[in-house]
Amino acid sequence: MYLDIARRFLGVVLLGCIVGAGFLPPVREYVSMPASVTAFAGQVRQAGDVPAGTSITSSDEAVFTVGRAKGDKISIDGIREGDSVATLEAAGFPLKKMNVKVISDIRVVPGGQSIGVKLNTLGVLVVGHHLVETANGKKSPGELAGIQVGDIITKINGSSIEKMADVTPFVKSYSDSKTPLEVTLIRNKKTHHKSLVPLQDKQDQSYRIGLYIRDSAAGVGTLTFYEPNSYKYGALGHVISDMDTKKPIIVNNGEILRSTVTSIEKGSNGHPGEKLARFSSDQHSLGNITRNSPFGIFGRLNEKMDNGGWEKPLPVAFSDQVKEGPAKILTVVNGDKVQEFDVKIISSVPQKFPATKGMVIKITDPKLLKLTGGIVQGMSGSPIIQDGKLIGAVTHVFVNDSTSGYGVHIEWMLDEAGIDIYGQKKQAS
Repeated sequence: MYLDIARRFLGVVLLGCIVGAGFLPPVREYVSMPASVTAFAGQVRQAGDVPAGTSITSSDEAVFTVGRAKGDKISIDGIREGDSVATLEAAGFPLKKMNVKVISDIRVVPGGQSIGVKLNTLGVLVVGHHLVETANGKKSPGELAGIQVGDIITKINGSSIEKMADVTPFVKSYSDSKTPLEVTLIRNKKTHHKSLVPLQDKQDQSYRIGLYIRDSAAGVGTLTFYEPNSYKYGALGHVISDMDTKKPIIVNNGEILRSTVTSIEKGSNGHPGEKLARFSSDQHSLGNITRNSPFGIFGRLNEKMDNGGWEKPLPVAFSDQVKEGPAKILTVVNGDKVQEFDVKIISSVPQKFPATKGMVIKITDPKLLKLTGGIVQGMSGSPIIQDGKLIGAVTHVFVNDSTSGYGVHIEWMLDEAGIDIYGQKKQAS
């Protein structure tokens, strides 16, 4: 009996020691050292901590050198592109290894310009059902056919549907043929086929399909960056959704245009503000839109864009390099002039996988607070700069605190834009 009690007591003590060891600084520092890290050639970055009584070495100093930075942080100085290993040692014995990948330096031109956005959907989007007043009562032919709000109609009777005007001839032809319309649609990324029978409106005797449809969307936002060699760009920092269905718009094609901010509807707690803007009168296209993703819109510019003093390409930061503290944003609050304003990074999540809302920011610039009240609609995509690096973009405002909101890490926007931020294409070749 006493032996059992002693064993249990010893077990509790050992468990306490094991748990307590996890809170010891050397153990925490050992665990904080990542298994792998990516660095840019010509730049120094930090990665984890160096435990007391240990040293860290590079297996190939032609690729990178490694040492201790201020606060016993692991400091990696990228020399040239390549893969190597950093080894944590104690008394000459290896404790842990970290794979280090050095890739070519990536620099992009920050944006801040106000842009107009015009999107054309893939097919036509169903945004509602319309009740047709027939001789037998009010009915929606589209709803009876099983077509739902949010569906994307891509074909009718085998012919491609690209815009709303493409639907009309098929509805008119039904009055002669009385043959049901064979509708091909996309729902939740899956293709479906429906048979739709138009009904005759008893008022004007015309046939109707009983659907509200849309083939385009327009709005304003902010350019985040563009790559000076390929002209690939990213903007907005969040997906564009249909205003009725709230579902992301699947892009067939689109373009971005010059936009001028005419006035600001100032925001307050509980009432987000808005940039009021208009498209340029010449409707000059700045570039195309090929992708609408959770991280923004992406495509390729037709020409270099001036932003009034920020044309020099900047280095970029990985998500784990963003730190709490002061930063800057670039945005337009009047006309088309890009201005710099002070913000503060309240918190940042060192994300290992692509995700939105990676950081929380707060507007601290008195001038911007006076003009806008904080973050307003139309400011989405405004680039965030910290320590001379592009780190992310403004995406959302907090409804109950107009001075604060979310930001997305630039790492994920660059990847979505098709910029080889991880050196994968060179490695594959």
